[in-house]
This record gives sequence, structure tokens and C-alpha cells, in this order.
Amino acid sequence: MLTLIKDAHIITQNAERKLVRGDILIRDGKIVQVGGSVEGSADIEIDASGDIVLPGLINTHTHVSMAILKGIADDIPFPQFLDRVFKVDAHRTERDIEAGAAQGCLEMIRSGTTTFVDLYYSQDIIARAVERSGIRGILGWAVLDQEYTTQKGVPLDNCARFHREFRGRPRIYPAVGLQGVYVCSTQTFLSARDYALENDLLLTFHLSETRKEVSDCKRKEGKRPGDYLASIGFLNDHCVAAHSAWLTINEVRGLASSGAKVSTCPVSNMKLATGGEAPIPEMLQHGVTASIGTDGSTTNNSLDMFGEMKVLSLLQKSSRWDPTVLPAQKVLDLATIDAARAVRMDGLIGSIEVGKRADLIILDGRAPNLRPSRPSSMVSNIVYSSFGTNVKTVLCDGKIVMRDRKMITMDEERTLSEAEDAARALLG
Repeated sequence: MLTLIKDAHIITQNAERKLVRGDILIRDGKIVQVGGSVEGSADIEIDASGDIVLPGLINTHTHVSMAILKGIADDIPFPQFLDRVFKVDAHRTERDIEAGAAQGCLEMIRSGTTTFVDLYYSQDIIARAVERSGIRGILGWAVLDQEYTTQKGVPLDNCARFHREFRGRPRIYPAVGLQGVYVCSTQTFLSARDYALENDLLLTFHLSETRKEVSDCKRKEGKRPGDYLASIGFLNDHCVAAHSAWLTINEVRGLASSGAKVSTCPVSNMKLATGGEAPIPEMLQHGVTASIGTDGSTTNNSLDMFGEMKVLSLLQKSSRWDPTVLPAQKVLDLATIDAARAVRMDGLIGSIEVGKRADLIILDGRAPNLRPSRPSSMVSNIVYSSFGTNVKTVLCDGKIVMRDRKMITMDEERTLSEAEDAARALLG
């Protein structure tokens, strides 16, 4: 199968961060030519004249099935937020989990995300929605101490069962998802670490999201969360630590020396008013690979990574009184090639290069918010001016999942109708 994208502005995100004009040729899901003019015909041709092609965006922390819970706990203090969300979460069914995941995948496709990292239970149910959607899910089954869970059975055993059943499936990557230091014992962390390393799985977990989490861990373990996880030998290069908002420089050094990565979630932290912000400049200075996550739809309300990029950059600039912090190019890196490194898939995705999988998004280059279209300002326009609604066409693994804003892999009307029905049944 040959797919040809014609005459585009291509933001490659390769090592030289080249911007080129020309064609992209895809054979059986892999990129075989970038730039120049491709002679001959293809099975599928997409006219992208004047449009902008980017690598598919990578959301490194979310809870996709919570899409149908959007708006249930807005504008309230964090303890009340947790109480309300946990009460609803305890009554979820397979039906509403799958419907929520499908709605979340639909929203991500429409806003240009082709790969995401999820942390939740019932990932076998979520995987069904991901497979229908056509995008790539790195699905971390929630692992925590049995005394805190509503899961049937042992959470790590459930995680292992999910891994055995779904490993090797196209676009489904089982992972281990630890809830956090507040509900995971040392033994749970180490057992999860061992299983992940034995099976070469990603380890994702919440880290230092709130000041209370830090103070509680200091009382319980005598150390801050990052220092504690380093001291027990948990941190390693398979780790992606979500939030990481309340870290000291010593904890940043611990992440760097272990090879652990970070997913910062600026909108979620700001909306919940939990204070703190991930020290991204210091992480980058110490060699920590950073990336961006939206978090779930109860804490963010949006799964649009374009909005997340802009907020991240502006938050860091404003808080540092330094407009040079996190320039547009680096922010785009965090959503593409650096995110691919964070999930240990930079050999496959994250940039538009020959030999990589064709995870591509096409933005409407004629949209007024993206004009004037000049190479010198194109990346800045992407980070500071664009919206998810600028996305016209999405390919994942070389397959078109949305073309000219029309969904190909999913029945949009049915997906949204089923999500509405499931939300009514769950929420009343």
C-alpha cells in the first residue's frame, strides 16, 4: 500500500529540526521518502498544498476513559474534588469505561494526538476502544495496595493478566501504572518495577503532584517522594513520572541519574490549584527527558495537546520572569520527539524520517491563526497560535484515521451518542 502526501510544509522534528517543502511517501505504514517530488502514482494521494505536516503528537499522561466525567468536579477545592471523583469512579461499569475511552480517543484524534499513555484500571476494556480508534495506546494498568483498591483480585496480577492477553497486538502497548506513593507500599513499587523490567514494559506513575503528597510521604517514609523512590531503587529508565510539580533539585538529579523521564501536566495542576510547577528548565539542564500530558478530563477538561503546549511555555516564562525559557521549538520537541524518547519509542515515532512509522498530522495551512506562513515563524505559530481544530487529517501507523476532518475509523455520531447515554446512566 502506497500513500502519498503532496506538496506540504513538513516540520520533520529530525535531529537537525529541518523544515522542508515537498512530498511524503509511505509504504505499508513506514515513511520511505521525505521532501522533494515523488514521481508516479500511489494508492492514496492527499493534496497538502499549503498545509503543514507534523509528527503525530504524543500525550504522555492521561486517563482517557474519564472523558465522560468532564465537568463533574469543577471549581471546587482539591479534597472535595477527590471525594466527588472517587465516589463516581467506584460505580463505573464496563459500558461507560469503554464509551468514555472511545470519546477520549475521538477527541485526541481530532486534536492531533496519535499516541497516548494511560493510567487506569480495566485497560482490557479501554484497549477495545483504542483498537477501534486506530491510534496507539500505551495502557498502564493501575497498580496499588489491595487495601486501597476497588479492583477485584490483586492489582499487579490484573496488570500481568492484561499484559499477557494484549502483548503483541498492533498499537496496544501494555504498561504498568502505579497510582502513587500515597497508596503504594515499598513492596508494591518494587514488585511492579521487577515485573516491568522483566517484560520490558513502561512504568508510569504519579509523582509529587501536590504539597500534601510530599508532606505525607515525609511523615511516613522520612523522605520526599522522589528521594524515597530513588532510595528504594525503584527509579529506572523505564519510568515516566507524571506531574512532578513539587521536586527539589536533589530529586531532579535522582531522576536524571536513574534515567527516569517526566510528564508535566500544567493545565491540570493549574486548574486544581495544587500549587507548584514542574521545574522543567532544571530537568533539561540535568539531562532529564521531559514530555507533556493533559491528565484526565476531570482535572483538565481538554485532551488538546496544542493548548497544553502553549500553557506550558507561558507558565514557565511567566513564573521565571524570563521569556527565553522553553522556546517554541523545545516545547514542540516535548510533544513529539522527546515524548517518543520518554516512552522509549523514538526509533519508531516522534519525527518524520525515513524508516519510521507514519504517525502524521496535517494542519490547515490556510487557517487565519496560522498565517502568515513563513518557515521562520512556522514552529512558533504551531505552539503559540494553533488549536486542535486546525488538524485536518491524521494518520497513525500509515493508516488514515481522519481525512479532511471526517472520521474514517470511528462512527463519530454513534461514539458520541453512546458516550452521552453512558454518562446519563452513570451520573444521572
